[in-house]
Amino acid sequence: MRIAVLGVGATGSHVARQLRSSVHELRLYDPDQTRLRLVLDALEAPTASTCGPTGDGAEVVVLATPNGTHVRSAEAALKAGSHVVSLSDRPSDVEGLLALNVTARRLRRSLAVGAGFAPGLTCLLAHHGASLLEEVHSIAVAKVGTGGPACARQHHRALKRSGRDWIDGAWVFRRGGSGRELAWFPEPIGAHDCYRADLPSPLLLHRVYPEANRISARVSATRRDRFTKWLPMLRPPHADGGPGAVRVEVRGRSTSGAVETVVYGVMAYPSVAGGGVAAVTALEVLARRFPLGAHGLGEIDEPLPMLQDLHDRGLRAATYEGSSVVAG
Repeated sequence: MRIAVLGVGATGSHVARQLRSSVHELRLYDPDQTRLRLVLDALEAPTASTCGPTGDGAEVVVLATPNGTHVRSAEAALKAGSHVVSLSDRPSDVEGLLALNVTARRLRRSLAVGAGFAPGLTCLLAHHGASLLEEVHSIAVAKVGTGGPACARQHHRALKRSGRDWIDGAWVFRRGGSGRELAWFPEPIGAHDCYRADLPSPLLLHRVYPEANRISARVSATRRDRFTKWLPMLRPPHADGGPGAVRVEVRGRSTSGAVETVVYGVMAYPSVAGGGVAAVTALEVLARRFPLGAHGLGEIDEPLPMLQDLHDRGLRAATYEGSSVVAG
């Protein structure tokens, strides 16, 4: 049982911490040798060691490297015989990784796409919420907070690109930073204005629920975020983005014929939560419980075991009371 984690920044280091007592061998790689050595020393795990940039043939390779590198790295790892778990939240990465489905299936390998905080945990929550309904009409995802410098840069980049919504059978693209919606997250995060951005959650959720009338995703942003999105980041991002949250709302028809709304929320540090989701996903892949080919976490058969594992690791979801009306 050998897992390699490529990239030990804010989120990758948390992946390593979550895995250190769960596998026989943990291999780490980062081009920053000083950071790599600090993480290895902090783990205090005799089973942890370094590896090369491809994972050196580990059974599972977790990609926590900067966005934009995941497609090439995933293809190399698959051809080297490894299963792959990717944390990228860049839509172009997600589309490229999903396009490796034929390669992964031919090699009889699993490729988990978007296995982080959002997407990742949000896909599991949407999947669980949808399982409580007979029909799914709409899914809305919202996120606040960033996991570290790379995540903050992706957030800045996403706001200046068009966001996509699935509406009545077609993709609709609108300007990033538009479409303000007030989303209520678990305390102490509270209410935040959230906006369209170039986010991958609708892509992944549409694969599972193509019959839904609407699938959308929003990200929180301040007025400064929106007005400076076309400029380079005005100040260096923090080493860790601090506390954040996700909110998932699923609306549809229940078995009784009523229209029900199921809402889940999770408050956590995005780097910690993303690391936990990636670690649990890697263990699912290692146990051969993840489907062969390229899939998002919403495509697994049963989300509850993973959600229970995450709950046991301290990642707990809050349930909101939704409204229901009798359908005519």
